[in-house]
Amino acid sequence: MELKTNAALIIIDQQKGILQPRLGRRNNPRAEERIVDLLAHWRLTARPVIHVQHLSRSPDSVFWPEQSGVEFQERFQPLAGERLIQKHVPDAFCATGLEVGLREAGIEQLIIVGVATNNSVESTARTAGNLGFDAWVVEDACFTFDKADFFGHPHSAEEVHAMSLGNLHGEYATVINTTQVLTAG
Repeated sequence: MELKTNAALIIIDQQKGILQPRLGRRNNPRAEERIVDLLAHWRLTARPVIHVQHLSRSPDSVFWPEQSGVEFQERFQPLAGERLIQKHVPDAFCATGLEVGLREAGIEQLIIVGVATNNSVESTARTAGNLGFDAWVVEDACFTFDKADFFGHPHSAEEVHAMSLGNLHGEYATVINTTQVLTAG
């Protein structure tokens, strides 16, 4: 696998609210460290970085615009020249202009990281694949939370994460890890 010189790093929902304990138990406790590693590499190699910020329509959300949870964590503050996409639903392509911006810039390869694996990451990766982008989801730079299934059976964050990645791999995206990305270019 080759990492293109204009591959875009898409960092999803790395906002203060995602650290709220009320969201429950999560997996991949070092995911943010992996995202920081990837972000540093992208900045060093002058590849495009796209920060995705969720602005919830629900006042009880950790991403409600009227409180500090909506703000980016300090380590993920966009720098000048890095693109900011604001979304109101999980999919970063939905009503945001992301696709148009990528096409205009000639970007075909997307490296997707962030939270939650089974929500905004999966939704965005599915659309990326459906639109014909070469989407890579970095499994150790994403995380999610414990969740019950439709029938009320509890599943650990690790199980939810693994199933989401299984849904994506091969059909919508290529699932890889941070080391594979960094050694690909």
